[in-house]
Amino acid sequence: MRFTRMRTAKATAAALLAVPLTFGGLASQSQAQDASPGPSGTFGPGCSALSQKASTAKDKVVEAAAAYPQLSQLVSAVVRARLNGTLDGKPAITVFAPDAQAFQKVTTSQLSSLLTNEGQLKKVLTYHVVDKQITPNELSNGSFTTVEGGKLTTSGSGSNFKVNGKANIVCGNIKAANATIYVIDAVLQPPS
Repeated sequence: MRFTRMRTAKATAAALLAVPLTFGGLASQSQAQDASPGPSGTFGPGCSALSQKASTAKDKVVEAAAAYPQLSQLVSAVVRARLNGTLDGKPAITVFAPDAQAFQKVTTSQLSSLLTNEGQLKKVLTYHVVDKQITPNELSNGSFTTVEGGKLTTSGSGSNFKVNGKANIVCGNIKAANATIYVIDAVLQPPS
């Protein structure tokens, strides 16, 4: 008899807890449908191909980017421009990080010219950085001022987004200790 009462009490408690959770779940689902939120977690068609050496959530942004072999050219350029300390020192930033394929789209002469001109290299690299952490919800129709000082726009929906109408976000919402990283497939040029 005592065993039956305990089981009945547990079942009643579970049912009482389930009711608010069900209604809460329905409320958040309807809000989610109305608000058309961006994806949660990492997203994008290139995430599965983006190999990672280790978890990056506790690393500063340059070390986090270095954990991805596909971002090695970007990391080399950041170090060459002496921006690693600057970027790692910022408390909350977003980096639109060109991957290896993005650098392959730049001609050899353009890349060589950029890498030998530290001032221009800094200008291009800081154009890829926004001085706040951008959430996926802000990407559908976003306009942001970059650390370089120019404007950068984002557009799209679901898990398909573009930066400045041309660079695709191939893997987004990668977390670092002080940054959110969106890997893109083109090197962005700041407005002249």
